[in-house]
Amino acid sequence: MVADNTYIARRLQQLGEWDAALDALGPDADPEVRADIAVERWFFRMEGHDDAEKAVAAVDQDSPIAHLLNARMAYSRLLFRRDPRPDDREVSEASYRAAAAAARSETERGWIEFHWAVLHDNIDDDFATAAPLYDSALAIALATGDGLLESIVIRHTAQREEDADKRIGMFRRSLHLRGAAGIRPQVLAAQAALAYTSPRTTPSAQT
Repeated sequence: MVADNTYIARRLQQLGEWDAALDALGPDADPEVRADIAVERWFFRMEGHDDAEKAVAAVDQDSPIAHLLNARMAYSRLLFRRDPRPDDREVSEASYRAAAAAARSETERGWIEFHWAVLHDNIDDDFATAAPLYDSALAIALATGDGLLESIVIRHTAQREEDADKRIGMFRRSLHLRGAAGIRPQVLAAQAALAYTSPRTTPSAQT
């Protein structure tokens, strides 16, 4: 039953139904799953910050997931300027570093390195530092067949591509990969990025 509940919750998470996903988890659910969904809800909807922090606190704090989610919480407060704390930048950097060191698989390390890159890119405006982390995350995505990770990496690096045709191609591939994965919130983000980048007369810009 726990496994069934987790499967249902993850499917609801893919649809962006985070409240229903959390409700679907039983009392014996894996704390890492609950925390991941709660943090994602906070990031996309800016709701449930305290619940997300409590969910992360219930995870083994030495685990890579706890480090990653603590970093993402600090990063999101900085990014969206929602009550950022004085040490959020330092906490995020240290937590990403600890998460990468403790990663339990290549896929997990790829996601950690992607998020770490975004910290440098979006908060520090330091693409030179972010680029090797993006490259590493993309290499892992391609090696492991993680289409969603690939889509998210190229969605961020496309913004730095100077060739307009290549940039639009990267955004299109990102959208197609997300559509194949069936992750609705990520599909919407990719559609918006493609529409914003495409010339106003193309179908991509008009959808």
